[in-house]
Amino acid sequence: MKRFLLILLMGLGTSLVQAQSNEKYAKDVSSVDNIIAALYNVICGAPGEPRDWERFKYLFGKDAKLIPTGKIEGGNFLYRTMTPDEYITMFSSRIKTGFFEKELKRETVSFGTVYHAFSTYETRETENGPSTNRGINSIQLFKDQDRFYIVNVYWCAESMGFTLPASALK
Repeated sequence: MKRFLLILLMGLGTSLVQAQSNEKYAKDVSSVDNIIAALYNVICGAPGEPRDWERFKYLFGKDAKLIPTGKIEGGNFLYRTMTPDEYITMFSSRIKTGFFEKELKRETVSFGTVYHAFSTYETRETENGPSTNRGINSIQLFKDQDRFYIVNVYWCAESMGFTLPASALK
């Protein structure tokens, strides 16, 4: 009986934490503008500044992926996939400078529950410092009854040898 009560209380505690997260981040997932703003905002900060990874994970749907592209020796291109948790581990272990990413322009198309945003970004090591990279995030979103979920973020940076077309900038 004690074990049953303990399990019940743990379940209620988890439900309360999830309900608090739902309320805390509800505005973040209420529109395309809000979820993309939250995505950029949550990863930005000075060196050593903690990120709100709970907020970050709340933006994503089940089975969501983050998909960076890269270039390997010999000039070949590749991509890899990461879960939000794997992205957090990679980001936390590799980003030692400040990291500030902002959206420069966005084109969004949608049909029913499917939304796609082509979001041009710029990164900096300090909030007002010089640009260190630019690129495009291809962000796929799922629209449920009352919220949006990020399904995939697939990106390519100018540092891979590409130049952003004028149409991708304001």
